[in-house]
Amino acid sequence: MEMRIIHTADWHLGQTFHDFDRKREHLHFLGELKRRIGTYAADVLLIAGDVFDSPNPPADAQEMLYRFLHEAIAENPQLQVIIIAGNHDSAGRLEAPNPLLKLLNITVRGVVRRDVNGEIDYSRLIVPLTQGGQTVAWCLAVPYLRYGDYPPAENYTKGVEQMFLNLYERIPDKRLPVVAMGHLQASGSELSANDKSERVVVGGLEGVSPEVFSRGFAYTALGHLHRTQKVSGHENIRYAGSPLPMSFAETGNRQNIILVEIDGKQTHIETAALSPLTGLRTIRASSVQDALQQIAGLPEGDNADADYLEIRVRIGEPEPSLPHRIEEALKGKAVRLARLAALPHENTTSAIKQTVASFEELQRITPMHMATEAFKRQYGGDDMPQAIKTILQQVINEAENL
Repeated sequence: MEMRIIHTADWHLGQTFHDFDRKREHLHFLGELKRRIGTYAADVLLIAGDVFDSPNPPADAQEMLYRFLHEAIAENPQLQVIIIAGNHDSAGRLEAPNPLLKLLNITVRGVVRRDVNGEIDYSRLIVPLTQGGQTVAWCLAVPYLRYGDYPPAENYTKGVEQMFLNLYERIPDKRLPVVAMGHLQASGSELSANDKSERVVVGGLEGVSPEVFSRGFAYTALGHLHRTQKVSGHENIRYAGSPLPMSFAETGNRQNIILVEIDGKQTHIETAALSPLTGLRTIRASSVQDALQQIAGLPEGDNADADYLEIRVRIGEPEPSLPHRIEEALKGKAVRLARLAALPHENTTSAIKQTVASFEELQRITPMHMATEAFKRQYGGDDMPQAIKTILQQVINEAENL
């Protein structure tokens, strides 16, 4: 029996982009996705984690999600929706409406539950995919796994791999197609350069082996990495990518959803491009005058839904008037200035390097202080997200207790 699936992930509802509200962009995406569900006649919608941008999303972000789900199901009564939590989501908060969502054929899995004996409740993560009340496939709906969520193993990566292997062994009927969902970093996948939001999954330095999904799975729908891609050349192991770029590190990414058609043992996969409401632009200037000349060449117009602009300009000495000069030059241009970075010329870096070296010596007071300052230097002064701090502190505590 043929089954049509749409795979998407990493919506990050509620995100602000350098203090700009992205609600209009997200509403545009959700409207486009809803239309695609209808035109593709999708049977299943998979949302592979990071539905929200933070564990405590704003009320309007939550309203966007539930309004979309209600309208999508109302317009497509055959649709089954499966959502897993990502590392940005609050697993408990995401699962809270489950009793109501279940009535709409929507399944949310965020928490890995255990029985009274402490054993993982694997059956809860094996979700039947149905058509006309009949099970036609299985979905392993595995949310982002934190320490302690997975079976005993020598490290995080091995624990995640064992989780999927154990689930596969417990599938009631392996004659039916199996779809896996996960929010993780797979080895052989490509990260966006200098994108801090893709580096907060524990064990990301190693990555989960795609070989775990290479046998017995008709398709593996992954979330966490924001670039649409196959994993290590495997056609049926993919990241859908994010529907909106999350940082200027993702300027070259194209936004997509994945269309999957499973017919018996045959799986046909197609990438379908999205049309984001807003794009990203970067000006790299060798001097202030160069930056002003490039700004002069930008299109004129209204900036309500205009592209976000990053300006990276080299300076030889302090330029206190730089922000004002840039803002004046941008008046009437169809862009929104999101980030202005003044970078020293190569011949002015020696003193800075000396200062940084001295500062790094002071950071040896505590590992956390040292790490946060290194993070700021790597990512243009941005503070380390709380999620990373929490994970790092756990690692520091474990190391100190060895």
